[in-house]
Amino acid sequence: MERLVRAPDPEASAEPWGFATSGRQALASSLGPPQPGSSAERRFAGVDYRWIALSNTTLGILMAGLNGSVVMIALPAIFRGLGVDPLAPGESDFLLWSLMSYSLVTAVLLVSAGRISDMFGRVRLYNAGFAIFTVGSVLCFLIQGQGDGAAVQLIVFRVVQGIGGAFLMANSAAILTDAFPPNQRGFAMGMNQIGLIAGTFLGFLVGGVLATVDWRLVFLASVPIGLAGTVWAYLVLHETATIRAHQRLDVPGNALFAVGLTLLLIGFTYAIQPYGGDSMGWSSPWVIGELSAGAILLAAFLWYERRAPDPMFRLELFGIRMFSAGNAAGFLSSLARGGLQFILIVWLQGIWLPLHGYRFEDAPLWAAIYMVPMTAGFLAAGPISGRLSDRYGARYFSTGGMLLGAVAFVGLMGLPADFEYPPFALLLVLLGLGMGAFASPNTASIMSSVPAEHRGASSGMRATFQNVATSLSMTLIMTLVVGGLASSLPAALSARLLAVGTPPDVAARVAAMPPIGALFAAFLGYNPMSTLIPPATLAGLPATTQATLLGSSFFPGILAGPFVDGLRLAFAVCVGLSLLAAAASWLRGQQTYASDDASAPGRVRAAATPRLSARTPANVPASGPAPGNVPGPAKPPARPGPASARAPGSGRAGP
Repeated sequence: MERLVRAPDPEASAEPWGFATSGRQALASSLGPPQPGSSAERRFAGVDYRWIALSNTTLGILMAGLNGSVVMIALPAIFRGLGVDPLAPGESDFLLWSLMSYSLVTAVLLVSAGRISDMFGRVRLYNAGFAIFTVGSVLCFLIQGQGDGAAVQLIVFRVVQGIGGAFLMANSAAILTDAFPPNQRGFAMGMNQIGLIAGTFLGFLVGGVLATVDWRLVFLASVPIGLAGTVWAYLVLHETATIRAHQRLDVPGNALFAVGLTLLLIGFTYAIQPYGGDSMGWSSPWVIGELSAGAILLAAFLWYERRAPDPMFRLELFGIRMFSAGNAAGFLSSLARGGLQFILIVWLQGIWLPLHGYRFEDAPLWAAIYMVPMTAGFLAAGPISGRLSDRYGARYFSTGGMLLGAVAFVGLMGLPADFEYPPFALLLVLLGLGMGAFASPNTASIMSSVPAEHRGASSGMRATFQNVATSLSMTLIMTLVVGGLASSLPAALSARLLAVGTPPDVAARVAAMPPIGALFAAFLGYNPMSTLIPPATLAGLPATTQATLLGSSFFPGILAGPFVDGLRLAFAVCVGLSLLAAAASWLRGQQTYASDDASAPGRVRAAATPRLSARTPANVPASGPAPGNVPGPAKPPARPGPASARAPGSGRAGP
């Protein structure tokens, strides 16, 4: 039976963060002389290893955040540079896969990457992820030619980035969990999340600026960070977890999971494309077949994993309440907010900014600037909630964050298409505060609840749920918005075209444009009137009518009403998902820690928890020393004494 320990007593240590000199001296004296493999034998031995691990993993997560936003904001310039019109017949797949290829590959590989890292070393595979990602970025910069061939190169090289990103994301939380004691993990995760949101914000700004210079430079933005992270990780990171011998790679499980999840995500991706006379592809035999085959293969994967001798997906971990509730909350949270960034960019870049006189070429940069309040809210809440959750547990902060997010979504439902900016900015702040309050406590809670030897796989599972939900969120929100567009955009478009003197047959043909095409046009800053109206017809119209049709506000003005109709429905669904995430977060109960976490503070209690694989040797240590600590024999809890004589975060002895 595993034993779990309760959350640390808030008064357990006068110096819980170990910043005071007396605390560090007490810790050093209590541990004795350095042992082999300790910090005395590593590079930068004078630097606390916790901060080395935090700085490196934060670099990795900053690079991942920057990569996602820099490409999203610069896609219009990228496709112009590639010479591809993504709205032309048969070309929309390139836009879709340029957006989705990275996240799909990352989601599919995360669990496998975590499991492989548990087998061969988390630090080694994390460092490889840095190098692979950097190579992928350089390859994107070196794309050759133009047209469809260049677009295919972009998608393939984004896949290379996704492979590197999978190893980074699968191991980042595990390395931090190995490095920090339980009563500091929330703070560490909070600081790590600052890297993510800072990278996202920098990506918007850098992408908006570089896109106006040269689209290729967009892909170089992450290269300096990747090079620095690769070198820094190679020089200073070292393995603190003990790798269990004689582990085997679960090849059938990996294959079933990868193929099943890939088919499922591809099916959802193509479901938002028009099919036949329908505005979306849910009735397409290909989509139905892909979704059905994917679901069958994933069901077969679950069946096989219960019988596999060394499974990649540790189903036993779901018997741990903190792990299962935290992952359920994380999945629902990502499902509610994963597509939020994309749809807000469409709203700002394709509708609101043009209606306020901004040129399409300038819209990406200004969209990034106008989304700063959400970044500010996240930066404010992330480290604070993480640090407080270390003392009081994750339950209240994660649950409160999701409730705050639900309130913000309700507020967004009440905004008109052409809103006043101050209330919009306030709602963005609330969203950022909610996201920041939820993320780091939830991650720290999940990672602290599992045995140390399974942290790589657990981190991969957690990140998989998050990334799959983010991909599904894009499909969900776009389906709801496209549904709103399909119901009211054709009539609004036809009426407006007739009102300015467009011939009825031309107006009917333009009004029949696929709703997803209208959504992508708004996202890319395209005015489809210049291509949908025949040149001869356009030339025969009065000059004032031509100027109106081709002006920056004509198409956004028509799109605004139908877009907001669908968006309100999407936000209503996000409210429900946020409330479900809050409920799942509350059900996690009081914070507990796996009993093999040698640095877990607080009062120990026995708890009946699921038995993990019988093939796991009970006498093999699951992890190495906490950073700055030295491995040694386990000792019983010390009697409480003066704060200056206790190791930071050691806690009080329980009754």
